[in-house]
Amino acid sequence: MDPEARRPLGRRVEKRIRRKGFTPRVAASIIATLWALGVVIFGVVERLVDPDTFNNIWLGMWWALQTVTTVGYGDVVPASTVGKVIASFLMLGGLSFFAVITGAITSAFVTQAQKRMRDQRDSEDPVIQKLNQMATDLDVVKSELARLRSGSG
Repeated sequence: MDPEARRPLGRRVEKRIRRKGFTPRVAASIIATLWALGVVIFGVVERLVDPDTFNNIWLGMWWALQTVTTVGYGDVVPASTVGKVIASFLMLGGLSFFAVITGAITSAFVTQAQKRMRDQRDSEDPVIQKLNQMATDLDVVKSELARLRSGSG
């Protein structure tokens, strides 16, 4: 078996982040994965806490998915106080989930736009063009000087 596959998921994620950096895409993926797991856990817990309302685990997960995505159809809601407290945490988590996802996506778009603007600005800026031309001329002078030195040495 591949040694990498035997590593705990957290260490693999940490290694990948160290190697490639922590990008908005990575952040969004980690958060989405954790919330998918959270939907399952909250659905199971809600089923255990309020079995009269949630007569099976799938109904609990359906409710958790509705709640975390802030859709909230209202077809199934917790009846017990403990279930409502759990629902409150899930609702707050769902709001933060979408805030972070939205921020990550926005950040990616802003970074792309800034890069395009920087590239465009650098290609149109006469000072940058002149500096590039001077660097090219200097390279030609250096190579000619090296040629002359090797020929006369």
